[in-house]
Amino acid sequence: MARQQAATSYSPVSSQTHVRATPTSPIEPNGEKVTEQVNGTPTGDSSDLPVPQPRPTPDDADAPEHTAPEHTARTPADAARSETRRRTPLATIIRAQEKIFVDRQPESAKLAKLASGSLAGGVVSSWQISRPQPVWLSHGQGSKIYDVDGNEYVDLHGGYGVSLAGHGHPAIVEAVQAQVARGTHFAQPTETALAAATELARRFGLPQWRFANSGTEATMDAVHLMRAITGRDLIIKVEGCYHGHHDSVQVSVCPDEDDVDRGPADRPNSVPSSTGIPAAITDLTLIVGFNDLDAVRRRLEENPGKVAGMILEPIMMNAGIIKPDPGYLAGLKELLHAHGALLTFDEVKTGLTAGPGGATRVTGVIPDIVCLAKAIGGGVAVAAVGGTAEVMAHVANGDYEMVGTFNGNPLAMAACRAMLTQVATPEAYERLEKLRLRAVEGLEREIERNNLNAQVVSVGAKGCVVFSATPVRNFRDFLEIRDSYSHAHWLFQHNGGVFLPPWGKIEQWLISVQHDEADIDQFIANFAAFASAVRGAA
Repeated sequence: MARQQAATSYSPVSSQTHVRATPTSPIEPNGEKVTEQVNGTPTGDSSDLPVPQPRPTPDDADAPEHTAPEHTARTPADAARSETRRRTPLATIIRAQEKIFVDRQPESAKLAKLASGSLAGGVVSSWQISRPQPVWLSHGQGSKIYDVDGNEYVDLHGGYGVSLAGHGHPAIVEAVQAQVARGTHFAQPTETALAAATELARRFGLPQWRFANSGTEATMDAVHLMRAITGRDLIIKVEGCYHGHHDSVQVSVCPDEDDVDRGPADRPNSVPSSTGIPAAITDLTLIVGFNDLDAVRRRLEENPGKVAGMILEPIMMNAGIIKPDPGYLAGLKELLHAHGALLTFDEVKTGLTAGPGGATRVTGVIPDIVCLAKAIGGGVAVAAVGGTAEVMAHVANGDYEMVGTFNGNPLAMAACRAMLTQVATPEAYERLEKLRLRAVEGLEREIERNNLNAQVVSVGAKGCVVFSATPVRNFRDFLEIRDSYSHAHWLFQHNGGVFLPPWGKIEQWLISVQHDEADIDQFIANFAAFASAVRGAA
């Protein structure tokens, strides 16, 4: 019996020669194990891949550990092929795909080596360091991106959730070009900022807004604002949620499964997620599990009159995608307000991508404060903080100063207004929904065909394949997922011409308004090649 789970979802050019990739074979033609090295390191060394043990299920309790079930072969030839697949270790499949990956991108390898001299770590952000090597890109157009070696990719990476508009969208290009000619920075308000704020208020049901430049800035202002309004120091944060890289939220972002300091699931400890974070600040952030109302209640009761508020992703996206249980978000709002605390939604990832009004509109729960960034700028750096009239009155009257030299700069506001009024339209969301359904149905079909322990989770334009037979409700469940399957999937997609985020089970795909059915079909075809290859892999 297939261990497929039902997909869960919320509905709401260059002159260079480009190479379109095709799905690749999991092993070399001679069947030998690949032991190629990159920068002196065996590309298939799986010791640096996190491999949390999967949770046993009644169906596979007696099966060999880490072995995916497979269908009974219909012919002797099928049986032989199935036996070969069954005996192929996943590490061997990964080694072969990593060799293909490196062989296709010699220019990326050269640039990575050159960059190490002037860029720390050879990249501009630590999240761009990927195994087996970083991918250096040339340009993007429509739904495609192109690397420096001329390889073409269907872009489902989306710049970690930014590129809902795709690349070079005519409305964004026109708005930005027009504004560049009229000035890009005044440090004074413009009419475009008013237009963007008015549209955000309509979509999210929160009347007052301020702009910033990144998700980190937005969540930092939200935390400061909750503390300023309440006069309290403590905040509550969900284990496994990422809210940017300021001190107050760099706590228990991704504690390792072997970290003895993380504490029990029902009472997680506050674990610093970076060096350079003072313990005095870490101690001000209380940690709870996602979907655990009782844990929040305990934290509030143990710290009466001391908790300023809680910040969380209403749909958790630093661990694949984890949906809130029915009643969880509404329960949080009621519970926090009963204790004089505030509720902040971090919608940096879900804003616009989950739907026209983000997860706020999808779930029907309006928080006190919402933080937006990424997709709202159409590819230009911009962020926003919205709040209730009561909350934002503290900004308007000067109780809390929300400031920034580049806040609401005219270039960002031109792109934001175009994104909100010309790109993220009702017609665009109807099209995105059709593509989402096509992707989910195709992936589910291949999961069932190959009897994989996996499920598809999608929310609007975003989605992921979770390599678990059971639903994931929180970060501790997420840690039990074996990351090497996600890494192998990423490699198959990349080598087959589809660019996904490189961080395995953590990240999600993003469908843009410029993708089409052919793009989704290529994504499905690559997944089919992957599923067939890893079926029965140890």
